[in-house]
Amino acid sequence: MNRRQAVQGIKSEDRSHQTLPPSARDLTRSEYWWAKARQIIPRGTQTLSKGPDQFVDGVTPKYLERGQGCHVWDVDGNEYIDYPMALGPILLGYNYAPVVEAVTRQIRKGTTFTLMSPLEVELAELLVEVIPCAEMVRFGKNGADATLAAIRIARSYTGRDHVAFCGYHGCHDWYAITTSLNKGIPRFNAGLIHPFTYNQPQTLENLFSLYSGKIGAVIMEVPAEDPKDNFLQRVIDIAHRHGALFILDETCTGFRWSLGGAQQYYGIVPDLGCFGKGMANGFSISAIVGKKEFMKELSEIFFSMTFSGETIGLAASIATIGEIRKKGVVDYIWQQGRKLRDGLHSIRDELKVNVDIVGHPPRSGFLFHGADGNESLDLKSLFLQEAHKRGILFGGPVYVSFSHTEEDIERTLDASYEAMRIVKEAVDEGDVNRFMQGGKIGTVYRSR
Repeated sequence: MNRRQAVQGIKSEDRSHQTLPPSARDLTRSEYWWAKARQIIPRGTQTLSKGPDQFVDGVTPKYLERGQGCHVWDVDGNEYIDYPMALGPILLGYNYAPVVEAVTRQIRKGTTFTLMSPLEVELAELLVEVIPCAEMVRFGKNGADATLAAIRIARSYTGRDHVAFCGYHGCHDWYAITTSLNKGIPRFNAGLIHPFTYNQPQTLENLFSLYSGKIGAVIMEVPAEDPKDNFLQRVIDIAHRHGALFILDETCTGFRWSLGGAQQYYGIVPDLGCFGKGMANGFSISAIVGKKEFMKELSEIFFSMTFSGETIGLAASIATIGEIRKKGVVDYIWQQGRKLRDGLHSIRDELKVNVDIVGHPPRSGFLFHGADGNESLDLKSLFLQEAHKRGILFGGPVYVSFSHTEEDIERTLDASYEAMRIVKEAVDEGDVNRFMQGGKIGTVYRSR
């Protein structure tokens, strides 16, 4: 049975929730808050990836008010099935009871104190137990804090300042200099950081030849594509052969690929690992973990923040990891992610839309191609517009959570079929603009 037949075969009375028809979504209050924000908040948003230019301005709501499970409600009362899931931190679901209860208990005890909390030790012991490379642990609040600490450790340990990188690693100077949003950053940073290409180990070898004896850190994340020909281990071996530390940035993959992250999933042991996002189901905390030999460098490195030992994030992380271990969360996310991807592939194949569903079941994304074969943000904009109108909140990455049910996946595929059908119609007519009702999506920044 193809997707269209499957859609037609599901009776409306079999669903406990119904998406609003496209014309019924009022965004008046979202626009009200946005008008105020633009006057008093630079760029209007605290997080660039949440701004209106990353969605379909005029069709996508700008402000969300509450969430439950994988469902969110905007300030105008419209309901959506959410897939960015707060850009990845919501692993279990919004308002997930065991985590909320743990946090509520801790709030009553205190959120931060004059002295340290035993929760720091409890969570550190837990991370050492479940993450392959973790022998010692320090905490921050964002993934960028963890990558900053990792780079400082590597530079301190090796006595070298240069960094080889692959992927995205946050907003601190050492990495942000590589983006188009690099104003205010001393220019010398640009000469210290060098990109290499995923699944092409020779590009890393070339950097070590070009900057012989200067590179102290090799940092990378696992992107949309699986490593080929033992790529990850080959990168580790290249780094070690040239006297550099290997850092795996697991801000996105941690606790999603497996309990111990991508390093456990792929069977490697980095020197240092960076974790954040899903480790506390939406509460702010990150961790830099690694082998004692390297982590001890932090005893002589300035890495200290008022809220790095804040108890709410610690309690939330302990509760989150407990749920992951007890309830088979990782297996469930992979299972539901496969169902979503398989369904989207079927829709694509039936309608003959030129789109790839890139990534892995726990974290994927849409890559639409234009007539020239290159990525088309225009087509992606149209798809997002039509999905949003039907109550499905897609964005950049597609994260499946422990709260996405069979019904949620089915409703998502129903809406996606209609959205892709309209994309196909626009392609056949050769005029995307005629179908657009809002602004097209753009990029947060350009890499150099």
